Amino acid sequence: RVRDTTDALDALGNTTAATGKGFAIGSAVLTALSLLSAFKNKAGVTNVDIGEPIVLSGVLVGAMLPFLFAALTMLSVQKAAGAIIIEVRRQFAEIPGLREGTAEADSDRCVAISTQSSVEEMILPGLYAVLSPICVGFLIGPRCLTGMLAGSIASGMMLAVMMANAGGAWDNSKKYIEIEGANGGKGTEIHKACIVGDTVGDPFKDTSGPALNILIKLMSIISLTIAPLMEGDNDWDVWYYGLIPLGVMIVGTFVVYHLFWREVADITADADKVLKPNTMTPGGPTDGSQESGAAPLSGLI
Repeated sequence: RVRDTTDALDALGNTTAATGKGFAIGSAVLTALSLLSAFKNKAGVTNVDIGEPIVLSGVLVGAMLPFLFAALTMLSVQKAAGAIIIEVRRQFAEIPGLREGTAEADSDRCVAISTQSSVEEMILPGLYAVLSPICVGFLIGPRCLTGMLAGSIASGMMLAVMMANAGGAWDNSKKYIEIEGANGGKGTEIHKACIVGDTVGDPFKDTSGPALNILIKLMSIISLTIAPLMEGDNDWDVWYYGLIPLGVMIVGTFVVYHLFWREVADITADADKVLKPNTMTPGGPTDGSQESGAAPLSGLI
């Protein structure tokens, strides 16, 4: 009975959260529009014609950024969840009595994996969000940056609203089948499809969607901050300065890929195969804080 009550409250919470997130993205858009107007005044941009190639190219780049940002955050959720799955399977395989309920699980390890992943996986999205306006503003010019901000605000708003509503709807569709027994209830193909939808819907409504609010506001704030440096500049005037943030983004992408993205653990393999061989040491605990067989966090994430 308690589970039924909490599930019903959770379904109601998803609906109200989707509504509240709509107001949140609306507030972010209004803030970004105000910052965009301030950036135009500060940078001396008076006329912006969407038909000009420079401006249109900025709009297209800006419209792409929210999709790139959302994709990176969703991949980060997948990686962190996979690392926790591997750790849970390892504990079931190696801690005596855990399956029978006579031993306690090492929950601190899962918390540590989530914490470390949350820091590591935000390096690349943060790098793109901060350096993209600087790169476009100096490499091409303030008019292109104006178009980029406009494109990111427009596509970011639509994408965030879609993610908030779609994620809540997918989550509630699974609960509707499980609680009400609709369409045959649990175990049916429809129920399996709703589970897949909920797996995508959770990072939609809880990670990528709300993160887009921060993206469009952060890009607008960064643009306003650097606006005095490009006041009165024409297109391509100081393009050589734009090569610096572009190079930092390229090098940062290469470093992050080789440090955190190159090796992806297979969650379908046996627990002893997804962990590095040098971490599978027999016997008692290797030290006072880590159990035998526990892989370093960097080997899991």
